[in-house]
Amino acid sequence: MRLTTFLIFFGTVLLVYFSLNFLVFTKGLQAFSITPAWRRWYVVVFWVIVSCFVVGEILEHTRSSLVSEWIYRVGAFWLAFMLYFTLAILLFELIRVADNFFHFLPEMTQILRFRLGLGTVAFVTVVVVAGHLNALNTQIREIALTIPKKVVGNHTMKIVVASDIHLGALIGENREAKLVAIINNQKPDLVLLCGDLVDGDIAPVLRKNLGKHLQEIRSVMGVYAIPGNHEYIGGITKTLPYLEKIKINLLRDKVLVLPNGIQLVGRDDRDNRQMGEENRRKTLNELMAGVDKSFPVIVMNHQPFDLNEAVVEDVDLHLSGHTHHGQLWPLNLVTKAVFELSWGFLKKGNTNFYVSSGFGSWGPPVRIGNTPEVVVFNITFVDPT
Repeated sequence: MRLTTFLIFFGTVLLVYFSLNFLVFTKGLQAFSITPAWRRWYVVVFWVIVSCFVVGEILEHTRSSLVSEWIYRVGAFWLAFMLYFTLAILLFELIRVADNFFHFLPEMTQILRFRLGLGTVAFVTVVVVAGHLNALNTQIREIALTIPKKVVGNHTMKIVVASDIHLGALIGENREAKLVAIINNQKPDLVLLCGDLVDGDIAPVLRKNLGKHLQEIRSVMGVYAIPGNHEYIGGITKTLPYLEKIKINLLRDKVLVLPNGIQLVGRDDRDNRQMGEENRRKTLNELMAGVDKSFPVIVMNHQPFDLNEAVVEDVDLHLSGHTHHGQLWPLNLVTKAVFELSWGFLKKGNTNFYVSSGFGSWGPPVRIGNTPEVVVFNITFVDPT
């Protein structure tokens, strides 16, 4: 069943990928057939670049190396180019339809098509490069909260939250070290990593010995993480031993009581059964069975589905990631349609929700319409009695 599901999913992705690329190819061919030489170079270069993503994915899963990493990197950037070339084509088609009614366009000669093609390539390149620079520009978001629950000792606490780090072929040691520096500069009491520590297959992580800097995080009450869907995509049985080796405290459907009485609930990812995990994920109600709700309750849940479940259980703070807030505009419109909260803060009942846009990125290391972030919660606890 798992193999069948994977083949259907993989086949659908390939169909969509090559269909969109064929659309871009045919429109580009019209523009870059100005001479036989231009046409030949266009055909070769286009399909070599298109194949990089598929070839890079396969090589990174089977024989990870520096060469496969750079092939995958080219392919990953191409995903962003493909998206914006497709949007440009749709825009041109809308203009062409409008011209049928209002006749405002000049005659479309071959030289005009060529210039329009070059202009489109230049514009999309600027957009993608700007998006890449934006993806490297991590924001620190500070949120002040007051939670009407008692704690032991100090009534204020600083919690630093990061999600979707995506260590792997594209997010490497430099970005990991940057994340650790950002966290340590905050001098946190507690650090929570809300899923997708690795990008997928563990091979490039092992090859580059990634994750070692995470052990350098300094926090009074420790560092805790939960799995995301990407830990399962790459194979949780391969990922878990490595996370244990680098001393990541992974909470999979576990409740941990911190020294000040805060109860930290770490949920397994909702995709665990779809990815071949035998044990089903516990419901939040099951996990909360032994929780003392007179003390604060913080839930880490990678995918922000079923928010009302946390409201019913009187959770104080519910933390998620996963969405990347679309990562590439206009995909944020999709995440807004799918999730009640695609990004940011929301309060429902007595529950405070935050969905992070994430630190890293999946696929293209490009962000447009959102920024990567690390979230700092400055919390004051007030005993209601």
